[in-house]
Amino acid sequence: MTEIAVDVSHVSKKFRLYHERNQSLKSAVMRRRVSVHEDFWALQDVSFEVPTGSTFGLIGSNGSGKSTLLKCLAKILYPEQGSISARGKVAAMLEVGSGFHPELSGRENIYLNGSILGMGRKEIDRKFESIVDFSGVENFIDQPVKNYSSGMYVRLGFSVAISVDPDVLVVDEVLSVGDADFQKKCQDKFSEFRAQGKTVILVSHSLDTVTRMCDHAAWLQNGHLRTVGEALDTVDAYKASL
Repeated sequence: MTEIAVDVSHVSKKFRLYHERNQSLKSAVMRRRVSVHEDFWALQDVSFEVPTGSTFGLIGSNGSGKSTLLKCLAKILYPEQGSISARGKVAAMLEVGSGFHPELSGRENIYLNGSILGMGRKEIDRKFESIVDFSGVENFIDQPVKNYSSGMYVRLGFSVAISVDPDVLVVDEVLSVGDADFQKKCQDKFSEFRAQGKTVILVSHSLDTVTRMCDHAAWLQNGHLRTVGEALDTVDAYKASL
């Protein structure tokens, strides 16, 4: 039987949308009523399994729940219902420059972001040159990252994330910012991960990227799981709905 790296079981996640909100106890007393809100379910009863050693894609239109699900996978958010279990260390890169301080240099941010992801200083010292080499920002490593382009942000952030040597790498729609050479590097790294029995879960609006890089995929629509299976079949089902 195929080992399972990530098990998503009946996951539901809601957010509270406020139409009128009391900003303080005083405003609540003055208005003499409670805040007016409604519950928005970003995910509803979503279940699927991600095989170990696979590259797994999440597709769907904006607002379908993909990024919410990734944040639940990364334990940034927690579902109201259901559970998510993962085998081994999980590293997540969910947005451009996440974990970076704009006033610090690229060098300083490698140590900051690496420590956030659980690496010690000696480990970062050992991996520093390879992180910088993979990112391709050698000439700007001592410049504040607020002066970096979005592509440079992505390359450096991704380089730090993969240096953690995770068992499961969770990546949001960020690789599209990189150039063709960097995307090729990422594809090679994903292939290397798969050969080592590691797992990649990524969100992408590029259906070509999903069919080219992923073994399996799940299609979300309005918080519901529409289908999950082989990447090509899932992409074809999504295309047919458009």
